Amino acid sequence: MPNKKIFIIAGEVSGDALGARIMRQMRNAEFAGIGGAEMTACGLKSIFPMSDLSVMGVIEVLAHARTLSRRINQTVDAIIKYVPDVVLTIDSPGFARSVIKKLRKSARAREMIARGLKFHHVVAPQVWAWRPGRAKKYARIFDKLYAFFDFEVPYFTKYGLDTIAVGHPIAEGLIGGDKPRVADEKIITLVPGSRMGEVKRLLPVFREFIEKIPNAGEYKFAIPVVETTAEYVKLVVANWSVAVDFVPAVARYDLYRRTYVAVVASGTVSAEMAMLHVPAIVVYKMNRVTTWIGHLLIRVRWASLVNILLNRTVYPEFLGEKATAKNIAHAFDKMTAPGAREKIIAELHVADNMWIRPEGAASKIIAESVSGHSSSLSSRHRLR
Repeated sequence: MPNKKIFIIAGEVSGDALGARIMRQMRNAEFAGIGGAEMTACGLKSIFPMSDLSVMGVIEVLAHARTLSRRINQTVDAIIKYVPDVVLTIDSPGFARSVIKKLRKSARAREMIARGLKFHHVVAPQVWAWRPGRAKKYARIFDKLYAFFDFEVPYFTKYGLDTIAVGHPIAEGLIGGDKPRVADEKIITLVPGSRMGEVKRLLPVFREFIEKIPNAGEYKFAIPVVETTAEYVKLVVANWSVAVDFVPAVARYDLYRRTYVAVVASGTVSAEMAMLHVPAIVVYKMNRVTTWIGHLLIRVRWASLVNILLNRTVYPEFLGEKATAKNIAHAFDKMTAPGAREKIIAELHVADNMWIRPEGAASKIIAESVSGHSSSLSSRHRLR
């Protein structure tokens, strides 16, 4: 039997990391597509830089509309030329849906679909938090969806979309792996995000926060950097009043394990910190239009997954207009009070069994399903 041909698409750092793990699980498959440094290390030749897809927010997407439109057309053409068995998209929902919708309208792609081409997507949209109508739209576009948690599955299966709960992919190697080790030096890790827009909005807040720490000299400061924003981050931080160590994204977990307290952009990194039992403060700043739309549409109390899973505030969150240096500094004072860190760490331990499934790692479950060897999957993955 010829090797399975997979066209794989990741649009940001977390998707690139998961894509690489999936590729390593499918050693007899052939790959083409879009990815970053980790997927490239696995042999993928990205058809264009992954950074072209790393935009978020209404205004940001509009500003990059011409580039995104060109990349959508380029991706559709590449898929038709490659003739894959499966198109596997990882997060980046706007781009993924646009590509698949355009493919389904193409006469040549429809011939491929008739011969068995399937569309799989990793990361279920958080329809339980906002815009529940997206579940029905996903059912029209994709053949299979890989969600993280069991509670997400029924939102999609009720529309006939084959949905599998695979656990949180980032938990691989973090839950049950090396224990956090806090060195004698107290490291404050600052994570402004991986997209240029969020980095530009959060770095000034982080700088002001540091200036509000009365004993800042007692701490060391570090920022993990990704290739798409590293040069900008280093240029801006050079003018700060404290020395900052820059750590490549590939070495970020070692930094996180040595972190005393983290201040992080809302997103995947907050889940990574929770899995490594690192006390953290979650912040996010958006432009005013995106903030206003968020207030209208978002239906949940928290943005951080650990808070949602435990149904209580473990990580303080400051989003939108609340993401101020004053609020962060106040939360930091409370978090570093005697006994406070230990209490948070104990709470994070409670969430450990919620991140990963007993059946195995998410990348393995996804790889088996994409390759067609899914008979070993427990029926608990599929809640129809």
